[in-house]
Amino acid sequence: MFKLPNLPYSFDALEPHIDAKTMEIHHDKHHQTYVDKLNEAVKGTEFANMEIGEVLKNISKIPQDKKQAVINHGGGHANHSLFWESMTPDAKKKEFKGKIAEEIKKTFENFENFKEQFTKASLGIFGSGWTWLVVNSDGKLEIISTKNQNSPLMNKLYPILGLDVWEHAYYLKYQNKRMEYIKAWWNVVNWKKIEELFKEAKK
Repeated sequence: MFKLPNLPYSFDALEPHIDAKTMEIHHDKHHQTYVDKLNEAVKGTEFANMEIGEVLKNISKIPQDKKQAVINHGGGHANHSLFWESMTPDAKKKEFKGKIAEEIKKTFENFENFKEQFTKASLGIFGSGWTWLVVNSDGKLEIISTKNQNSPLMNKLYPILGLDVWEHAYYLKYQNKRMEYIKAWWNVVNWKKIEELFKEAKK
């Protein structure tokens, strides 16, 4: 059975950037629903005992009658699990440094260029979706967007940073002002975690 992961901080820990009520509803209601529906979809199959990353990497093997449910809810579970870990209230973890900082500067020339491109991709999503920094099959960094709860893992891409731009991620505090939400989100990015994921991906 897949389980809802605990938040690594309290609901109000990311304020004033991400408000407590949004975090509570987003984690306890939205993410829990993805977990519940994923468990329903894979109940009694071999996929129920796999790691969610492996399930999504093998999405082509999912029976057709369960495939879209696994894409929607398995993707929702994987995406949100990474999302919670990629944010932090800890100032030390928010320092932009290490191998990931070097690689971002190498790939995008400087942090501001990276931030601008990532923000532009996030604003360009029509409706619901995610923007990602991924490590591709060549071991290079790439910014991509996915619709709804589609996971980069389904395309053999390794996500190391993801931004949820579904309205439920920001509507209570920012209403329809997605740009304000994105600007605020940059203040809570956990670069220490992104560094760990980057090193794992490079292996």
